[in-house]
Amino acid sequence: MEQINHRYNTKKVKIGDVVIGGGNPIAIQSMTNTETSDVKATVEQILRLEKAGCEIIRCTANTEEAACAFDKIKEQVHIPVVADIHFDYRLAISAVMHGADKIRINPGNIGGEENLKKVVEACKAKNVPIRVGVNSGSLEKSLIEKYGGVTAEGIVESALDKVSMIEKYDYNNIVISIKSSDVMMCVKTHELIAQQTSYPLHVGITEAGTVYSGNIKSAVGLGMILGQGIGDTIRVSLTCDPVEEVKTAKLILRTLGLRKGGIELVSCPTCGRTKIDMIGLAASVENLIQEYDDLNIKVAVMGCVVNGPGEARADLGIAGGCGEGLLFKHGQIIKKLPQEQLLTALKEELDNIRRD
Repeated sequence: MEQINHRYNTKKVKIGDVVIGGGNPIAIQSMTNTETSDVKATVEQILRLEKAGCEIIRCTANTEEAACAFDKIKEQVHIPVVADIHFDYRLAISAVMHGADKIRINPGNIGGEENLKKVVEACKAKNVPIRVGVNSGSLEKSLIEKYGGVTAEGIVESALDKVSMIEKYDYNNIVISIKSSDVMMCVKTHELIAQQTSYPLHVGITEAGTVYSGNIKSAVGLGMILGQGIGDTIRVSLTCDPVEEVKTAKLILRTLGLRKGGIELVSCPTCGRTKIDMIGLAASVENLIQEYDDLNIKVAVMGCVVNGPGEARADLGIAGGCGEGLLFKHGQIIKKLPQEQLLTALKEELDNIRRD
């Protein structure tokens, strides 16, 4: 039972204007893939991510120019901006001084204990949270030897050890991130650490892959983790436009019942009765409903006018036939239309629902 309620018992951490942990809604994160020092390009990408539903964004601070760009970026966006730092403690301090809402570091590779202390002191002065990040690929050799390879137990021990390095300087404004590209190892790692800490957890399957394979791995792994009541923020890591990460994260949360709002799309798999381009039509509807994230309804795209409306059990939908199609609400046909007018008619009904 303790594990099921984990996210309600985690420490609350404020990242800009977003509060995570303590039962707050699971926040959706992504990461820019622009040069952070290119403020214009970075801002443009963040604004696109915001529109898709991103709530926290992480940007790399890999150069001094990048670290100094955070205040300029923050002036033009509306969500918290996190600085991602590896190896150079000076970049972490610079990012904090230039307005980063949170920093992501691995305390073990930031340049020694004295330098870590400087980073913690800088964060403490501005009450900036520190996300402690440990990946299976960066596990220490001593822990690999101790556990006979890369294991969930070793990853957890590494993460908690890094947390203690920060706590040593009387600072506990911390978020923990432990990731693996091995789905089942990642699940076990989160199950173990949820029993041993009350810090909020950022969850994700790292290096998940392309949209196709990465979505499947992320849905399976994150579904298993989040479904156990574990996780306070989420990122889907895909090799693609980061907007796709946000769309997938939203769908995972909605499917698990962890987020309300947004249109649920159902569509039939097609069969020999199908007389329309179901694949193309369903894709067009999927793109269309992205603009109606404020609606909490089910929309259907069915390939059969005979029993499609009844099968769909949707609030609103369209069904195709030979040269024509149907617009229906709650299983009742309200209009018969030429096929080429179905999408436009659906949009008009969505606009009507929004106005009502």
